[in-house]
Amino acid sequence: MGHVDRTDKTLPLNEMMFYIRRDARLRERWNTDLEGIAREFGLSRAEYEALRDKDVRRLHEMGVHQYYVPQILRLFYGASMNTNNHPALEAYKLAYPEEAARALAEAEQRERRAGR
Repeated sequence: MGHVDRTDKTLPLNEMMFYIRRDARLRERWNTDLEGIAREFGLSRAEYEALRDKDVRRLHEMGVHQYYVPQILRLFYGASMNTNNHPALEAYKLAYPEEAARALAEAEQRERRAGR
């Protein structure tokens, strides 16, 4: 998964997210002109496509800061109604299926041990 040591500090997508977090006008454009914003910040085609596709694994692999990936997903899906089947969590499950399956199995074991 994402790790701060693997963050690419020169990646335009990281810079873009830094500014989007602070600028309401950019956040308003997120769902209507994502490609335009990406162009303005100089994102590569690969960065834009990983962003557009909400591809958590690719975002991590290209060096997007691990703190920004959940923020990206909140911009796409919103922050309310967070449940175990929220689209943002599903994006992580899709990106990391082995880890997600292992975490689910461990959670089920804990619940069985607790007698639930």
